[in-house]
Amino acid sequence: MTGARDIDTFKAKLASAGVDTALAFLNAGVAHRYSAVYRLDGNTLKNVLLHDKAGEVRPAFLAEVPFETSFCQFVIRDGLFQTSDSASDRRLDGHPYQGVMVSYHGVPILAHGEIWGTLCHFDVAVQALTDEEFDLLRNAAAVTPGFVTAS
Repeated sequence: MTGARDIDTFKAKLASAGVDTALAFLNAGVAHRYSAVYRLDGNTLKNVLLHDKAGEVRPAFLAEVPFETSFCQFVIRDGLFQTSDSASDRRLDGHPYQGVMVSYHGVPILAHGEIWGTLCHFDVAVQALTDEEFDLLRNAAAVTPGFVTAS
């Protein structure tokens, strides 16, 4: 990985190359396989953008996720959600995806002061996230709405 890992670099990539490249930039700084943008649509979270380190086509199970079984619900409820190992995270006891979607780090995307969706890194393996990368994720979510809310 080369170049600065900061919000100015993210903004420059967003402005010059678009949201797909900016999302790939976020993903390049973390171990997580996936980085994504989900839009809240009633009781469903719809995947708007997905970057997969493996370069595979988005699996159907990630295209739409029921709100009540998503980890995004905790982002929307609490303003952020982080777990590096959902299997051992007692906050998730009884959740159907505890230990299935193992790591998840997400923040809300706001549009016009309302929750529009989430920006997150996730993986089926244990993955930690540094405070610096989480701060970058949070700052990226704050400048992303204008580029994704038209989706």
